[in-house]
Amino acid sequence: MTSITSDDAADAAVGDEKRGKTDMVGKALSLLTMLGDAPGATTAADLSRRADLPFSTAYRLLQSLQRAGFVDFEPEGKKYSLGLRVFQLGLYVSNSLGFAGTATPVLERLTEATGEASILAVLDNDRFLTVAKVDGPKAFRVTSDPGYRGHLHCSAFGKALIAFAPAEEREHLVETVDLVPVAPRTITDREAFRAEIGRVRAQGYAVMDEENEVGMRAIAVPVLAASGDGEPRALAAIACSAPTVRMGVDELLDQLPALQQAAEELAARLPRS
Repeated sequence: MTSITSDDAADAAVGDEKRGKTDMVGKALSLLTMLGDAPGATTAADLSRRADLPFSTAYRLLQSLQRAGFVDFEPEGKKYSLGLRVFQLGLYVSNSLGFAGTATPVLERLTEATGEASILAVLDNDRFLTVAKVDGPKAFRVTSDPGYRGHLHCSAFGKALIAFAPAEEREHLVETVDLVPVAPRTITDREAFRAEIGRVRAQGYAVMDEENEVGMRAIAVPVLAASGDGEPRALAAIACSAPTVRMGVDELLDQLPALQQAAEELAARLPRS
């Protein structure tokens, strides 16, 4: 029979305590992710329900996150939103990857050439993440600011990023991305989506025609880098976005040479992960 010593019991207790702390960190990070995915502010009750946490646990975690600056609280509506500390850390990441400083001058030149907003995004699991943006005319401002996470299936970014992802990842995303109907023209049929990704890969660019937002169009191209299997993979995707009242699909396609030139410049400058 194996006996358990007091030292063994103490080690087990320490291990349980460490696992408990790690678990709470994971729960806090889940709440931050949900706040990032949710449009606007939300309540502790809503977050506890979505995270499947007791209200008291969610509330304590939100209080701790608020004290650290990761979460803001609106007393009037009793709602929480992401705090400036998250934005600050996001900028640190962007700068460390070389995206912010490298991409902005290229996007500025692209906007000057097209007269419309220029945006750079990367793949973030089952979403795209905006990492840099230069606005077009002040009369109309595109809302996909740095830090915004958007759907892949209904965006020009997402289609380009999926189409030029490594083969295994591409197939996984085509099969598993949630084809939620964001707008009346969103692709929601799996086979139609597969065919669309095939077209994007064949032609080298993706178009969003009111699939993500009524009244908006966009065209995106991948920023490509060589990979070990010989097939280029997307480091990021760069897009020109415009309201439908200013650009038809044909006019959007006219911007393709400027987009491709910007993508080639970024491909030469952006660091490989």
